[in-house]
Amino acid sequence: MEKKLTWRQNLLMVSLIFGMFFGAGNLIFPVHLGQLAGAAWGQATFGFILSAVLLPLLALVALGVTRSSSVFDLIKPLGPRVSTFFVVVLHFCLGPLVVAPRTATVAYSFSLENWLPAGSQQLGLVIFSFIYFVLVYWACLKADAITSVIGKYLNPAFLILLAVVFILALVWPMGDLHQHVTTAYRSTPILSSAIEGYNTVDALASLVLGVAIVHAIENMGYRKPAHVAKIIVKTGTWALIGLSLVYVGLIMLGTTSLGKESLSLNGAIALTQIMTNYFGSFGQVFLAVMGPVAVFTTAMGESSSFAHDFHRAFKKVSYERWLALAVGIAFLVALLGLDKIIEWAVPVLLIMYPVAIILIFLNLVSPWIGRTTVLFNWAIGLTLIGSIGDGLTQVPFAKMLNGFVTYTANGVQHIGWYQAHVPLASEGFSWILFAIAGLMIGFGLQIMTKAVSVDQ
Repeated sequence: MEKKLTWRQNLLMVSLIFGMFFGAGNLIFPVHLGQLAGAAWGQATFGFILSAVLLPLLALVALGVTRSSSVFDLIKPLGPRVSTFFVVVLHFCLGPLVVAPRTATVAYSFSLENWLPAGSQQLGLVIFSFIYFVLVYWACLKADAITSVIGKYLNPAFLILLAVVFILALVWPMGDLHQHVTTAYRSTPILSSAIEGYNTVDALASLVLGVAIVHAIENMGYRKPAHVAKIIVKTGTWALIGLSLVYVGLIMLGTTSLGKESLSLNGAIALTQIMTNYFGSFGQVFLAVMGPVAVFTTAMGESSSFAHDFHRAFKKVSYERWLALAVGIAFLVALLGLDKIIEWAVPVLLIMYPVAIILIFLNLVSPWIGRTTVLFNWAIGLTLIGSIGDGLTQVPFAKMLNGFVTYTANGVQHIGWYQAHVPLASEGFSWILFAIAGLMIGFGLQIMTKAVSVDQ
């Protein structure tokens, strides 16, 4: 008979999972989504939760089912070279190239940006980011003490204030929910918001950081893969229900804010405007203090994970040096500013997320179909072809690709060959057809060649 988690253990696991996913993107992207979706906020919320909540949960379950001790175990069928390349790209996206610098720019947007004159913004960002990443480096060396204080006191205080804002928004809304719907959310709000959910990067992060959740469960005495997966589903569902409620509140805040504010450039600006509306100067000051704190642990987690994993792979280079490299690159990228980081991150995530989705799927169903090299190579290889086609539409140099993909110039959209001829490409989901083809071919070859699972 399986022993059950005590209520304290359940609460601990729920807290761990919630804390792992609550970061910079979880604050700013839902608010901006609400402004973009307008009256279509309900369907947009559904699509956002699919990619920002369900996918990370499934990734955690996949880790539990396969008893993976690292992300290398999940991608083992691809072979050592491809696996190493994938992990390197994944870590650079999660760490110094996207997530970590984004936390610094979000923290800056919540704080100094609101008080410095326009002519001093770039210098302010340089100074702020330098101090921010020096503190990240120091905090990663003192991780236990720092995360204890932030996790026990500061993050709950921030969530309490958000809850108060949600209540005030219900009683005294800035506007109604029947706001203008932007072009992308008029025809396919679910698909558009699902792509917006990619920006949280939570499904990718769960592949790397989720192993800590699996280990925490195993350290409680639960070793059977089925039991670990069951615990992850139970506690992860509660944690992500809580996160979903936060998302719903933030999306509704974004939509109703259009009653008093115009569409913002990003969610950090919108959230600052909302807090100022309800709390005046106190709200702005509180957000300037607590906003950076809320995203700081994300920068710590991603930078520390980057340094730990690279130190394991290349032991001659110390953890401290890898950490210094991570925060150094993140500092340089942060100087681009929040809007530029988001602009460059979108095509990268459009390419990587479909690969992660198929990787999660293959591992989830591995108890029934096995994990063979031929299946993984075909499924992920063809998915990557489709996701590259989707991602190229969002690169800043799309116009230079001679009409291969759609691009917008001077407010006019020019339809590319890829979007005109490949189904679902105009919505950013052509990869689905490539993935289905890869799964069918790979599984067929697996049966014909009687390929053996790498776990046997």
